[in-house]
Amino acid sequence: MAITSLGNPSQLSHYPIIIIGAGPAGLTAAYQLTKSHAVPLVIERSSQVGGIARTEKYKGYRFDIGGHRFFTKLEPIQTLWNEILGQDFLEVSRLSRIYYKDTFFNYPLTLFDTLVKLGVVESLMIIGSYLKSQLKARVFRQTELNTFEDWVSYRFGGRLFQTFFRTYTEKVWGISCKELQADWAAQRIQGLSLTKAIIDTLIGSKDTKTLIKSFYYPRLGPGMLWERCHQAIEKQGGLVELETSVISLKHRANRIQHVITQQSDIQRTLTSDHFISSMPITALVKALDPPAPISVLDAANSLKYRDFLLVALIIDQADLFPDNWIYIHNPEVRVGRIQNFKNWSIEMVPDSSKTCLGLEYFCNETDDIWQQSNRDLIDLATQELIQLGLITQDIVIDGTVLRQPKAYPVYDQDYRKHLDTLQNYLATFENLQTVGRNGMHRYNNQDHSMMAGLLAAQNILGSLYDLWQINTEQSYHESVTQKRQPCKLPLSSDQAPDESTEPPLKVA
Repeated sequence: MAITSLGNPSQLSHYPIIIIGAGPAGLTAAYQLTKSHAVPLVIERSSQVGGIARTEKYKGYRFDIGGHRFFTKLEPIQTLWNEILGQDFLEVSRLSRIYYKDTFFNYPLTLFDTLVKLGVVESLMIIGSYLKSQLKARVFRQTELNTFEDWVSYRFGGRLFQTFFRTYTEKVWGISCKELQADWAAQRIQGLSLTKAIIDTLIGSKDTKTLIKSFYYPRLGPGMLWERCHQAIEKQGGLVELETSVISLKHRANRIQHVITQQSDIQRTLTSDHFISSMPITALVKALDPPAPISVLDAANSLKYRDFLLVALIIDQADLFPDNWIYIHNPEVRVGRIQNFKNWSIEMVPDSSKTCLGLEYFCNETDDIWQQSNRDLIDLATQELIQLGLITQDIVIDGTVLRQPKAYPVYDQDYRKHLDTLQNYLATFENLQTVGRNGMHRYNNQDHSMMAGLLAAQNILGSLYDLWQINTEQSYHESVTQKRQPCKLPLSSDQAPDESTEPPLKVA
């Protein structure tokens, strides 16, 4: 299907293709379309591209909204990364550990390292707790493991769950592990148990997976990829409009007819033949005119998100710890994870005598921490670094705060039925596709969001891919033995541990 330019896009109220959202999914779709000589218009409400994968800047310091390492088994995505970034795509050594009670533990947890550092008494109690859970399961023939807590406690014992699973998981999601669904654990800890960990450690196993020792990363952060992609789209004839919000989407006869946008004080009505949306699926449904049925609106109102705060601190010290990031399992502090951006790329920090740390706080917009001033948040982050013993005194010389709403779709006990309602309703629109993490309310990694965008573009060009079949439901172990997969559906790629909230859910 050929879609060609209709002249200067800035002069038109009609565009062959309109893409809502300039994150990884939307920009990948636009990039793919312009390579096929199509003319997309990308609408983005913020002032920069990249979505949650953007790179923010402060006085020459660069930082991610969460860490975004580049690792994929999908060959088309790896090819695209290399194509856009070339020599600016670096290979970075990986080190990430768990920090708990002033001690660094291997990530993923390794049996001997964990038991030695916890001590003999605690180790025996962990093993005893595990044996108790197995005996209880056999006696009561427990087969239904509906919650995250049930699932993990069965496989690792209640005490290890309390030590290494509960605190971090509840920090991230803001709900009890009794409310978080077991399918979340199942896709992250596939095929593992404490028994298997012990056997693999003692006698070895050909099935044991080795965590990748390195990953790829743009020289100036992930935003560098999307800024380059933006430039390529416009060079190839597409258009990206920033600071442009979607007010409503008019529809009739199972087709989106036009979108009303607002930029500053100017409203525009834009018609199109094809629409791709990566805006939150809940906001998309609420923007439809005529309104969606009550049952669909109720489902949209019932889906939940988790918001995110990043406190970036500039530290007057050249080196603090060698990790790219560390997970904080101490329950007495609110910080969940700490990024060390200098260890991702030395060019993220302009002064080699300084270090830039990103302290991540998972929260809701209604929480007290979200409402605090930037100064108070910088003070909180500084005091928590001292409390954790990661700095011995206040050597923080500057800092800034970033707030990211709707960072993560929540997998609570009802999310699946609500999402099914929205998915089934939106499927009735012949010229609308939804892509991306928020566009599909899926805990996608960057490469899965990009694949959805790529295939959405292919659909407009004549293919028939079901974007909902992009496999994000299985565990995506970063194993050195795995190979990249070609583009095909149903896709066999497993889900990578998320670059933003990867939990410590493997015992090897």
